[in-house]
Amino acid sequence: MAKVPLRSRLLISHLVVMAVAIITLAGVSRLSTPRYFVVTLERLEGRGIRIQQMRGQILESFADAWARGMVWSVLLGGSAAGGISYLLSRRIVHPLTRMEGITQRFAAGDWAARVPPSDIPELHQLGHSFNRMASELQQVEQQRRDLVSDLSHELRTPLTIIRGYVEALTDKKLPATAETYERLLRETYRLQRLVEDLQELSKLEASYLPIQQQVLEISPLIQQVVQRFRDQQLDTDSETTQIVVEISSDLPKIKADPVRTEQVLVNLLNNALQYTDGGNISVKAWHYEQQVWLAVQDTGIGIAAADLPHVFERFWRADRSRNRASGGTGIGLAICKRLVELQGGQIQVTSQIDRGSTFEFWLPKAT
Repeated sequence: MAKVPLRSRLLISHLVVMAVAIITLAGVSRLSTPRYFVVTLERLEGRGIRIQQMRGQILESFADAWARGMVWSVLLGGSAAGGISYLLSRRIVHPLTRMEGITQRFAAGDWAARVPPSDIPELHQLGHSFNRMASELQQVEQQRRDLVSDLSHELRTPLTIIRGYVEALTDKKLPATAETYERLLRETYRLQRLVEDLQELSKLEASYLPIQQQVLEISPLIQQVVQRFRDQQLDTDSETTQIVVEISSDLPKIKADPVRTEQVLVNLLNNALQYTDGGNISVKAWHYEQQVWLAVQDTGIGIAAADLPHVFERFWRADRSRNRASGGTGIGLAICKRLVELQGGQIQVTSQIDRGSTFEFWLPKAT
């Protein structure tokens, strides 16, 4: 059975309402009007006006006049009501039909189309919501394309290097030394790290990664993370960059996940060490009202003001070659941002070229 379009349904519903109103009006009028007319005649006779002999003729004439008037009223009123119902149904359905056409353009890949404003408040609100949804879908589609492009770009470099080494080893153009295998292993670790970061970020964005918040003291956690980096510097004989800790003496406890908070600090310190050569890195902690702030401040190369809004985006880097050479995946800061937000806090960054960067984030104070 074919489905009736909305415009036809609206028109039919209006016509049905109009028909019911006309039938009701005609029925009530047909039953009550002659009776009221007889009562009027009786009142006239009571005042001395003699119409007894002409009552039948008067009633017949009245009924005929009433019938003709009713026919013309039904014809004219019905035509006017039907025309207005058609125009109203068209006015309501037209924006919806136009919206359907825009969805088809979306399906064809044209994301620039938008629903124009309507003078009907409900349809105007619907169009506004539709346009907002379209903008979000356009943004999601662009992010999807960027993600595929960036991911392909990130995978291409280590895969190209590995392929080049393997081909050279196969053709015996490169000696099979420990150094060669170490380079291959380093590129394999880079691929593994990229896949692991992507998997963790996807879990964070889908809220699949559990956050187990508890009351804890942040000072021992900071000292533990910093000491780990200092030990790594001793193992690699690299002490050109000094790590300093500045923690407020009256620092309150926080409500956070210790494992995820440690992960944020490790990522921020790793990032600071990659871009600070021979300078200082400060890890600070203080509290303000109901917030406990942590900051990682370095004296490295800094970030341009135009690049600051993109720092926490996936795969973003101001200098791709530098970050890739140092082993970064471009996902660490995006993971930090999501981990902080899932714990009820916020993260921000300030930076100046050749003067260093400061990453600050806060977590809620334990109540």
